[in-house]
Amino acid sequence: METLCVVGTGYVGLSTGACFADLGNRVFCLDIDEEKIANIRQGIMPIYEPGLKELVERNIHAGRLFFTSDYSEALKDSRYAFIAVGTPSGVDGEADLQYVRQVAEMIADTVNHQLIVINKSTVPVGTGDWVAEIINKRREGSPLAFSVVSNPEFLREGSAITDFMSPDRVVLGSEDRQAANQVAQLYLSLRCPIIITNLRTAEMIKYASNAFLATRISFINEIANICEELGADVREVSRGMGADKRIGNAFLDAGLGWGGSCFPKDVKALAHMAVLHGTQPQLLQAVMDINRNQRRRVVMRLRKELGSFQDKVVGILGLSFKPNTDDTREAPAVELIHLMQNEGAMIRAYDPQAMEVASRHLPRVQMCSDPYQVAEGADALVLVTEWNEFKNLDFEKLLQVMRKPVIFDGRNLWEPERIRSSGFTYLGIGRGTSI
Repeated sequence: METLCVVGTGYVGLSTGACFADLGNRVFCLDIDEEKIANIRQGIMPIYEPGLKELVERNIHAGRLFFTSDYSEALKDSRYAFIAVGTPSGVDGEADLQYVRQVAEMIADTVNHQLIVINKSTVPVGTGDWVAEIINKRREGSPLAFSVVSNPEFLREGSAITDFMSPDRVVLGSEDRQAANQVAQLYLSLRCPIIITNLRTAEMIKYASNAFLATRISFINEIANICEELGADVREVSRGMGADKRIGNAFLDAGLGWGGSCFPKDVKALAHMAVLHGTQPQLLQAVMDINRNQRRRVVMRLRKELGSFQDKVVGILGLSFKPNTDDTREAPAVELIHLMQNEGAMIRAYDPQAMEVASRHLPRVQMCSDPYQVAEGADALVLVTEWNEFKNLDFEKLLQVMRKPVIFDGRNLWEPERIRSSGFTYLGIGRGTSI
């Protein structure tokens, strides 16, 4: 059993801390938000993540998982300190490292024993060196024996627990090989490949991975738009492409583009770093442009179908950026809603998990109790998030309650012929209907 401190109780920090505790370690999860800490102790999770609540409660009761806002308590016996705080985008797309700086300074002010500081947050290349510099400067005159290791996370929201416990790989980077090997010991029971490299390479692996996945999504969305005009079906195109072992099926589902807390922020940050150091990230810029235009294209096609949005009622199915999460950061639904509201549309919405979160920044949206209340009197229904409960809706009932039978399938979840045979006008992504 090792004693660990995880600073930050967001998606990454809370999932990481709970999983390490479940592996038998003694884990202190630290957050300066005392209300959040108090809520977690009472079983109130700050996020929705399948299986997380049960995992946290089990390890609290087992005496392995603790929550505190006190750095002294969390770091007193810890040999490892994971930094898992937010790194939001700045004005020019750069990663805002103010919270990472605060944690590094607090570690320097609190710890007096040998420690391994582990960057779990997604941070720009070079941040590991910067964190070491902050701690050394803060401890000038009273040196601290510590090492910095980069250990980027690859947890998908909605499947974070599974991703931690069954990872494709663990990436560790450090200028101190012995420190990296010690961190590797924490992951040995997972029996997965462990890649050890230097600090900057590990940091770059995270950005390059997310940028590549975002590129695949933007690529298939651009192909979908071409399919739409030429009469081809992008779902079959994706299936044919994915059968090639060199390509594969992952991230080739056309839709409304990528969102969430990682892809938008990380692609912007990587492009910013590239420009800052004199390279031209032309592909990354195109990836971001295609993603942004994908939402606008939906609005354009709906406007054409409805004539205008003025005084029209549009129903939105799904607010989170993906299923199995309540995260609405950079969610396609939020952008679509703003664009349509600006043209006079009245919006109703339903999401199984994200309505409470979404209502904070969508005050003019009527939140509904189910998809059928969303559809009542609506001129169009837009599927934005492919939650399982949307797969088998009663389309005859929807037809009866809608004012105009228009459905936009933003995730190609349904079969066009089935929807059309029910009496609807069906619009999809790259389904060849324009021809």
